[in-house]
Amino acid sequence: MGVIDDFEPPLKRLKGPPVVTKEDTLHKLAESSSSRDSMAMPLSSQRENETVGLKGIIRKHEFVKIINRALCSLGYSKTATILEDESGIPLHSSAATLFMQQVVDGKWDQCLATLHIIGPTDEVTLKSAFFFILEQKFLDHLREGKFMDALLTLRNDIVPLSINSGRIHDLSAYIINPSQFLALGLSDQDTAIAISRAKCLENLQNLLPAAMIPERRLEHLVEQALDVQRDACLFHNTLNHDLSLYSDHQCGKDHIPSETLQILQEHKDEVWFLQFSHNGNYLASSSKDQTAVVWEVKEDGQLILKHILSGHQGAVSIISWRPDDSQLLTCGADEAVRRWDVSSGECLHVYEKAGVGLISCGWLADGDGIISGMSDKTICLWDLDGHMVECWKGQRTETISDMSVSSDGKIIISIRGGNTLLLFNRELRCERMIEEEQIITSFSLSKDNKFLLVNIVNQEIHLWCIAGDPKMVSKFKGHKRSRFLVRSCFGGFEQAFVASGSEDSQVYIWHRGTRELLAKLPGHSGTVNCVSWHPTNPHMLASASDDCTIRIWGISNLKCKGTNLYNGKIRHQPNGRT
Repeated sequence: MGVIDDFEPPLKRLKGPPVVTKEDTLHKLAESSSSRDSMAMPLSSQRENETVGLKGIIRKHEFVKIINRALCSLGYSKTATILEDESGIPLHSSAATLFMQQVVDGKWDQCLATLHIIGPTDEVTLKSAFFFILEQKFLDHLREGKFMDALLTLRNDIVPLSINSGRIHDLSAYIINPSQFLALGLSDQDTAIAISRAKCLENLQNLLPAAMIPERRLEHLVEQALDVQRDACLFHNTLNHDLSLYSDHQCGKDHIPSETLQILQEHKDEVWFLQFSHNGNYLASSSKDQTAVVWEVKEDGQLILKHILSGHQGAVSIISWRPDDSQLLTCGADEAVRRWDVSSGECLHVYEKAGVGLISCGWLADGDGIISGMSDKTICLWDLDGHMVECWKGQRTETISDMSVSSDGKIIISIRGGNTLLLFNRELRCERMIEEEQIITSFSLSKDNKFLLVNIVNQEIHLWCIAGDPKMVSKFKGHKRSRFLVRSCFGGFEQAFVASGSEDSQVYIWHRGTRELLAKLPGHSGTVNCVSWHPTNPHMLASASDDCTIRIWGISNLKCKGTNLYNGKIRHQPNGRT
């Protein structure tokens, strides 16, 4: 005792003979007895009862296996082997390893025999596993040109399972017309078979996870955890690549754009409408001053003037971006629609009809035609050269109406009769209607074409789901509207928020799911007529007001370097500081 080996760590070296007390001896005897009792238990049973984590709900052997599987998927096979050796927990049993190899090699009869060793005890799962194996056996025969063997497998093995009748009909069709199936695969037969068997193995792993850990199981669990954290985050407005595994995710209120970063003052009168382009590279605004303005969004988040579009004889009320953002439509109040080239600022065409004013406009999905709402309460389709291709006289619009076209160009949405929205299907020539109790002033279509924000004259915004039979799902309240047309929009990460203008000169922001009012943004000195959320930057929001300005809202850590606000205008600082 007291002899020190050179290779021992200093902290573990004894400084002198240990003093052994009576209590120490009794403690060691108790530990020895406990250890013997523990060793008497079957090793597998002991491991199955071990847990990790503070709550004791994670089985250690499952946890180790999933980590091992992730290491293999990442290409760290040597590390995975070391983990197996140190933990004594193999990734798969020898029977499961044999089974997976048999699937890869196409030894189907042997697969069925091994399945009974590793497979489940319940009949439903066992039948499903049998179906995957026999289906792959059938497809192999088909690819190898053994049509009679494929037929016998289908008739004698697959059909008696009495499951997946729809898939059995597909397989039967392949027998009748093999070329139909072969046309779906690769020209290289060996490659096609290997890919098909790999897919079969993946299906079996998902069906029998206790025997064979599914591929990317750890990644799936981590993604689930992040999804739960994200869904529970009231202010979540962060792109996916900003999420981290190092800490629990929680966005603060400062992730909502609530700070004025820039004020745009080019318009000489009330700004009625604005909208970001689909790619977010531009912002277009329209005004009572008879102009529209195109602003370019720079990489640093600053907006600079690109074009002033002049030519309308009255106020410009509506703007619509072409799907590829190369062109822009502007609609004068009860006047004409003008089509502009965004790059040059040139007016490419003026759409007008004698004695009739155009009051709203939108693009077809391919960008090769436009749709306009007319003052005679019709909706017309024009080609780019200005020829009226079609006109629907039954679909009536009001002078205050919005009009929107779904991204696939199939559905035209417009206001009808004041308190009704018409959803007209151009292909099926059928219509659905949304009826409100109060007058509708404006509406906004979600990016996925499944939801509508409907602004009502009674100072409410209603969220309607229009996928299938229309139904109202939420109401948003708090903003002020008594005399003017005020617009709202979806926005933020995955359009999780609703923003709206208001007659009290503020911008209102609600959480779309909880309907909670999250922020009121002061700054404007007149009615906020319209808002637009940047389509790719969830931290940028624009608002247009009767005070003749446009405000760009953001979060504090995204302030543009080299600029500062001074008396409502941009003042550049040469030292790069604000």
